[in-house]
Amino acid sequence: MQAVVEVLKSEGVDTVFGCPGAAILPLYKAMEQDRGIEHLVVRHEEGATHMADGWARTTGNVGVAIGTSGPAGTNMITGLYTAIADSIPIVCITGQAVSSKLHQEAFQAVDIVEIARPVTKWAVQLKEAAQAPWIFREAFRIARSGRPGPVLVDIPLDVAKQEIEWDAGLDAPLPVAAVEPHLPRVERALDMLLAAERPLLLAGGGVILAGGTDELVELAEYLDVPVQVTLMGKGAIPEDHRLFAGMTGIQTHQRYGNASFLESDLVLAVGARFGDRHTGELDVYRGDRRFIHVDVEPTQLGRVFGPDLGIVSDARLFLRELLAAARRRTTARTAGSWVERVNELKRTLTRPMDSGDVPIKPNRVFNEINQTFGPDTYFVTAIGLYQIWSGQFQQTFQPRHYQVCGQAGPLGWEIPAAIGVKKAKPQAEVVGVVGDYSFQFLVEELAVAAQYDVPFVLVMLNNEYLGLIRFAEKGYDMNYEVDIHYDEFGSDNVKIMEAYGCSGRRVRDPEEIRGALEWARKEAERTSRPVLVEVMIEREADIAAGTRIDRIIEPEPVPNP
Repeated sequence: MQAVVEVLKSEGVDTVFGCPGAAILPLYKAMEQDRGIEHLVVRHEEGATHMADGWARTTGNVGVAIGTSGPAGTNMITGLYTAIADSIPIVCITGQAVSSKLHQEAFQAVDIVEIARPVTKWAVQLKEAAQAPWIFREAFRIARSGRPGPVLVDIPLDVAKQEIEWDAGLDAPLPVAAVEPHLPRVERALDMLLAAERPLLLAGGGVILAGGTDELVELAEYLDVPVQVTLMGKGAIPEDHRLFAGMTGIQTHQRYGNASFLESDLVLAVGARFGDRHTGELDVYRGDRRFIHVDVEPTQLGRVFGPDLGIVSDARLFLRELLAAARRRTTARTAGSWVERVNELKRTLTRPMDSGDVPIKPNRVFNEINQTFGPDTYFVTAIGLYQIWSGQFQQTFQPRHYQVCGQAGPLGWEIPAAIGVKKAKPQAEVVGVVGDYSFQFLVEELAVAAQYDVPFVLVMLNNEYLGLIRFAEKGYDMNYEVDIHYDEFGSDNVKIMEAYGCSGRRVRDPEEIRGALEWARKEAERTSRPVLVEVMIEREADIAAGTRIDRIIEPEPVPNP
């Protein structure tokens, strides 16, 4: 286990999140002796995986979560699923009963490798002690390579106790092969891009994961091509950039984003997977436009629909080669009126943000968030109406600064993820946008933040509903078992914060939001603990949504140009 700790340190891991138990104590003994890695004791192993997830999304490195045998591993499955769904590299380490007892239904002995296999890139049990450093080197290589993702390593107690020969001074991380684009396909993509009259670049989360945002903006500016982002791609281009064309989708979107997409004739999608909440009905999404799809994972090409051109490549390397190819051409692309048209749509197809109504409109909350927090702030949010409003209204200016569990959507992700983000960037301001229901799923992890002095701000939109499910139930003509209101305002979330040694404030008037947010920033800095601003919003406020991008139903009238 000392060799394992040496491997973790050399792989760039300085913080791990976990919960000790009998079957994993040899690893904890090695960490206790070494003291080179900070460890935070979580209150639930799912929380550990989400903390490692937030740490990984922020640093770009591989996050690590640790648990013991049995239910510790099964508690990690949701976090592993979240990580593989969003291509996040984490390594989960579990203890296991001794090898001779695995077939005897020993206490807390479960085949976690088989359970985890569908939600990991690799799940492996350490069979021989001498394999330990090599198994962990391979775990980190697999987590980082190609489309990043999670790995689980299971360690039987008898194997963990053994001694091996290992010289850390002669060891190093395994190389990760670069996935370079086939240059003739790069040239073909450029041909199609230059021939288009109304092209769009579509940046998915893969652009951010590959560190290709600078190349994306440089390419867009050189060719004068508007850029859209997916939900996972928010931050790939500053949202105040003249070429930013919004987001297309049937839930998280902007009106001008859908409109500009519908007018486009070619879409160059880089590191995007064409998720169903982005595309909606495919016949409308595809229309008569042509598609170029670039992804590091070959099996992603054609998974949702067949593109006109598919390219297997790391996103950054593709964008770099495409820019180089464009600069070699003697005839550059002429933008014409397309960029002007996109900016006209941005000016005219908007939604109101400054309502003074009581109860508070959700749009107003995000207007205040945009006005209060600067471009360097890191945001985390999970799943629900509040996350969809966040995607529609919240502004993002830098990569890795807007983090959302996009595909799996586990409730409760925000608090542990915010802890991971803050541990990755101790000097940064971190804000979690939460709903009243999601808040309580992993609320116990507030104790971790309080114990280890991990401050951040939580902004809660409280409608005392399972809001997104209430919205979905309209399709069934019912409102059943989604109302969680009782007494005056349901659970007293401010008192819940106080029970964990943290602070909170409840807001009912829109004019009080800004002051409460400013108070929370100062209070978090003063106490070095999480601070909650609970905003009581209109209980049955809805999102703008639909099943196809050309027929979005607005919850309230919006101005037309």
